[in-house]
Amino acid sequence: MIQNITDLSRKMRNGKLRSRDLIEESFASIDADGAEGAKVFLSIYTDAARAQADWVDSGRQAGVSLPPHAGIPIAIKDLFDVQGEVTRAGSRVLDEHGPANQDADIVMNLRRAGFVIVGKNNMTEFAYSGLGVNAHFGTPANPGDSQTPRVPGGSSSGAAVAVKRQMVPAAIGTDTGGSCRIPAAFCGTIGFKPTSTRVSNRGAIPLSQTLDCVGPLTTSVSCAAVLDSVLSGGHGDDVESFPEGGLRLGVLDGYVTEEMDEVVAGAYQDALTRLSRRGVRLTPLELPQLARLPAINSKGGFVGADAYAWHKDLLETRADFYDPWVRDRFGAGKSQTAADYIAVGRERKHLQALVDAKQEPFDALILPTVQIVPPTLNELKDQDHANAVNLLCLRNTAVGNFLDLPAISIPCHAEGSLPVGLMLFGVRGHDRRLLSVARGLEQVIRGR
Repeated sequence: MIQNITDLSRKMRNGKLRSRDLIEESFASIDADGAEGAKVFLSIYTDAARAQADWVDSGRQAGVSLPPHAGIPIAIKDLFDVQGEVTRAGSRVLDEHGPANQDADIVMNLRRAGFVIVGKNNMTEFAYSGLGVNAHFGTPANPGDSQTPRVPGGSSSGAAVAVKRQMVPAAIGTDTGGSCRIPAAFCGTIGFKPTSTRVSNRGAIPLSQTLDCVGPLTTSVSCAAVLDSVLSGGHGDDVESFPEGGLRLGVLDGYVTEEMDEVVAGAYQDALTRLSRRGVRLTPLELPQLARLPAINSKGGFVGADAYAWHKDLLETRADFYDPWVRDRFGAGKSQTAADYIAVGRERKHLQALVDAKQEPFDALILPTVQIVPPTLNELKDQDHANAVNLLCLRNTAVGNFLDLPAISIPCHAEGSLPVGLMLFGVRGHDRRLLSVARGLEQVIRGR
């Protein structure tokens, strides 16, 4: 059974586990899911992964100095460049593009750290939705409900499902408005979004060059910290747990708690109660200015303008290859003016300054990751309803992207119930401190 990165690395260094065993376990788990496995992974690097695992095992046995996490299997989102391959981004639009000339920066960093990339995960086409639906390759089933088909959350849908189904111990996604944290909340994993400048986006097909972030989906905060270090060019260091007693959390209310369903509200309140009982100081914090975000972005915002600019030529020459639901979303960017775009940037700076000041008394801000449990596929058949649900799912997570705050989603639901995520916002640029706070609170949030 696939475990977390730290435990697996320790076992391999102690000679109790081989990388090849882990790789075979990963492939067996993907194969065992049959058609579902094909919806989770769009590419599988069977031969290359086995060869790298064998090399790591031989080197370790021979006493070669290896990176601490060498030999650990990992998956990457379908929008990262791998040298020699066409990068599809969950779409058919780019089928005629040439192969990538070199690996994306984060792929280089993973390889340098010794991680074994076993494949590329499915995603929402061009990362343009928070639901995780893919009309071209199929939508991975949400592992949190075996009875009713539900969305996995997006856009890093396959990444979250792969981790939750123990196909890999971790996967790398991207997050423009919540695309690591929404699927993490919907599937019951950890999802981390760094400050936007922390991890290089080079070699990743963009949705919004202004907001895009690269982050991990993992089984624990510790694993997220290890991968945050690797992705940002470090050696895969973990963080120390920040002591929970006396921590000060600002509990956001208002805009981010409106329209919560009963399941999310109950799980969220239970988590707050557990935190309070453990000595965490919780202070209600209202930021009514956040309610202006829909108006600020009403003409498409950064995402609309940036996405349309990148897709303009493709929309003119290969429009029929897009999923119509995704294609229609580019319309907002087409009508946006330069003055509109500049106005959004001005509003962003104003809100960032305001929230920065409000954050000062707190170690982190706390809020639900998403207000609702994963929607069923049936309820999204109506496009207008799907658009409304998509906006609701993105509401809280997109706050972190607009303000450029590091953010992490941690499962807070009871065992056996539908997945629910609790989110922590940190201070811009202080990602490692947020991870330290999150690691200290993780077990309380999870109810363990």
